[in-house]
Amino acid sequence: METPIGKNIAAAFVKAQRQFGPALKTSTNPHFRSKYADLSNCIEAVIDALNNNGIGLMQRTYECKDGVLVETVFIHESGEVMECGMLHLPASKLDAMGFGSCLTYARRYSLLAATGLAPEDDDGVAASRRTEIKSTVNESQIADLLAAMDEVTTLKELQEAYKQAYKATNGEQAWQAQVIAKKDAKKATLEGK
Repeated sequence: METPIGKNIAAAFVKAQRQFGPALKTSTNPHFRSKYADLSNCIEAVIDALNNNGIGLMQRTYECKDGVLVETVFIHESGEVMECGMLHLPASKLDAMGFGSCLTYARRYSLLAATGLAPEDDDGVAASRRTEIKSTVNESQIADLLAAMDEVTTLKELQEAYKQAYKATNGEQAWQAQVIAKKDAKKATLEGK
């Protein structure tokens, strides 16, 4: 039986969700030669917003013979809890490496599902399907944020500046494209490409 969601955690979660950053695709899958948002990118996209709104993140694991069972749980400072359901994934190999890899994968996808977060869309395909959202940010503010991205000297600073600029676009597709392009160019410079 599902536990009803308390009004304190519900209100705090909605506030936090408005502040989530993008789950940045910074890891590379060598088998498919594609980028993806790893577990740390997914956690980094949400943890500050959750904590700033009095919500803690916990991921419970349960015993399972053929894979892993993970449940993402949010705990509010009022004591209210929001359990997001168990996710079962079978392990491809029944050894420590197989279970470890499966656990990381399950934690990532359980968190993404529980928060409603999707990894950053690098090619803009998903953005082109979205309805336009009126932005509350003007061109000079975006220009300032893009200039700030130019000033960073480390990848970590770039990630923070990018998250701030991306959030500020408020879904405005043209500005999102500029922010992503600036991030990609600066990242290439910092990596020496």
